Amino acid sequence: MVTAAAPTSFDGARLLSWARRSATELERRRRELNELNVFPVRDSDTGSNMAHTMQAAVSEAEKRGASAGIREVAEALAVGSVRGARGNSGIVLSQVIRAVAQSVGEGPLDAGDVATALNSAVQFVDRAISEPVEGTVVTVLRAAAGAASDAPDDATLEEVAAAALSAAHVALAKTPSQLEALREAGVVDAGGAGLVILLEELLGEVTGQAAVSAETGDAYEPHSQPADLEVMFLFSGPLDELESALSSMGTSLVVARVHETHGKVHIHSADAGRVIETAYAMGEVSDLRLEVLPPAPVTDNPERLIVALTPPGSLAELYGQAGAVTVAPGEDVVSEVLSVVRRSPATEVILLPNGQLDSRQIGAIEKAARAFEQTVTVLPTVRLVSGIAALTVHDPGQPLSTVAFTMSEAAGEMRTAAIQRADGGLVVVTHGELTPAPAEPCEAVGAACRRLLEHGGEQVAILYCPEEFVDFDTGPLSAELGVDVLAYPADGLGSLAEIGVE
Repeated sequence: MVTAAAPTSFDGARLLSWARRSATELERRRRELNELNVFPVRDSDTGSNMAHTMQAAVSEAEKRGASAGIREVAEALAVGSVRGARGNSGIVLSQVIRAVAQSVGEGPLDAGDVATALNSAVQFVDRAISEPVEGTVVTVLRAAAGAASDAPDDATLEEVAAAALSAAHVALAKTPSQLEALREAGVVDAGGAGLVILLEELLGEVTGQAAVSAETGDAYEPHSQPADLEVMFLFSGPLDELESALSSMGTSLVVARVHETHGKVHIHSADAGRVIETAYAMGEVSDLRLEVLPPAPVTDNPERLIVALTPPGSLAELYGQAGAVTVAPGEDVVSEVLSVVRRSPATEVILLPNGQLDSRQIGAIEKAARAFEQTVTVLPTVRLVSGIAALTVHDPGQPLSTVAFTMSEAAGEMRTAAIQRADGGLVVVTHGELTPAPAEPCEAVGAACRRLLEHGGEQVAILYCPEEFVDFDTGPLSAELGVDVLAYPADGLGSLAEIGVE
């Protein structure tokens, strides 16, 4: 028997086939998705809205005829989905299809186009939703886009589709840990579950097989990572009968009785929805709480990654020698940081912004990282020199909480300043205040050091622009100040010098 090879690209017929498969599967699982719909309001229509929107897209594309090319099919799907979009979930779905249409060129849709489409969809959805909330379809979409973008340049369409689907499964399983409404209901995000269906059908279309669809039901289990929940609640009713009914639904079952018909119930279960339904059916439930459990206890120190925002060149080399992976500031810095984190096998990540990220970018990284397997901790390093101070006290043998505190303390206790040009002269910048400085760079550095040392200090660290300081000799400055002075050339510093006193 000869098995047909998976296609390396999609033509118009294959794209329409994927859309039909998706519409059929969304309709088949419409009720299931509706039952998951508890956020932003419990209106139980996500499945219906997504199914209607996808069917509207298919209907519009089918008007183009069997001979329509891929661009014509893609544009028709986009037009139909936007016109037929129902509800918040339908609007999000229409933006995903619109991104596909804009990613199609003259030729067939290939692996790179899929990655581009998913990343464009993230931008479109962010713009379409006035206040995007993590723990929803936005999180799942961003995870899928990141995984597709991280695939090797020579990855096949099947490999990119599989990577995007796997990342989406993991992100969906984590949505209850990000949204209280999902956690209380014991469900995953309905819109995110619908997006996973689209990706399942994409992979199924590529491989020529029916996609393996996990029924999300009441508790969602991704293929790679079971999402066990810790379920706790107060119960009034037949406790013995409830205990017997729950005994096969999980582990660590504990029933703390106040009396025979009232008590506190605790259980770890991958089927939290069935646990909750059983309890409600048998008696009165109150004070319901759910927490996502790690897949297995961690008994040793996990591998840790330190990511530092650093201009390329000598300073990046310095950070690298200290054990950090560097990312250069730029237009796509958020995506690049997330890509570095996603590719790393480390389970703990420390991010040093070093004054190279604004608050919006830091917020975007923190929100997106909630869908990752890793724990990402952002430290308050406001300058490149304070990032170095934090790195010097990093102890890989200590727990993350201890290390984060120690490194933050080192960065926070360092008094810093920068020498910059302004209005034809030099100024010292400290805490946003500008003070005139001597016109000669070395003298300006000396003046800044003396000012910072007014409150004490044992060591001065200087990062300097090599074009501005020729043959920079720290010996005389160290003798004058009476403390150790360490100086490092720093390409792309953005100022003449940065000074830190500790």
